[in-house]
Amino acid sequence: MGTWGTGHFDNDAAADFAAGLDEAEPERRVAMVRDVLVRTIDATDLFTDADEAVAAAALVAAQCPGGAPVDPDDGPQEPMPAFPDQLRKLAHEALARIATDPCGPAPNWVDPDDAKQWQALLTRLRTVLVPPPPTVPLPDVERPT
Repeated sequence: MGTWGTGHFDNDAAADFAAGLDEAEPERRVAMVRDVLVRTIDATDLFTDADEAVAAAALVAAQCPGGAPVDPDDGPQEPMPAFPDQLRKLAHEALARIATDPCGPAPNWVDPDDAKQWQALLTRLRTVLVPPPPTVPLPDVERPT
């Protein structure tokens, strides 16, 4: 069937990825998400993993401040483990690669309205996934007495 919508899980590859997460042992799910993000960042052909990476990024973003929860009717039905902070950066990198690669899925939407909607979805995810700046401890300061 291919792609049937612009949502995170609205295509066969992402739906299969969600089903695979549901079938996997809970301790394996973090590695599955990490693997698809790394494959996407390193890929020479983005078409292969891009849809799964968008779905994986949506799962990571759902655990970030400002992230929207993933509807279990669309994505995995099983609860996801807490994702380590490093996945946030990987998800952001993977989405940046997907959004800008001239050979990836971004320029291949037939309907311009769908293309805009999909790009807006990627932008929202990337905004949520921007890693927070590192906190710098304030130096101890003596207070006058």
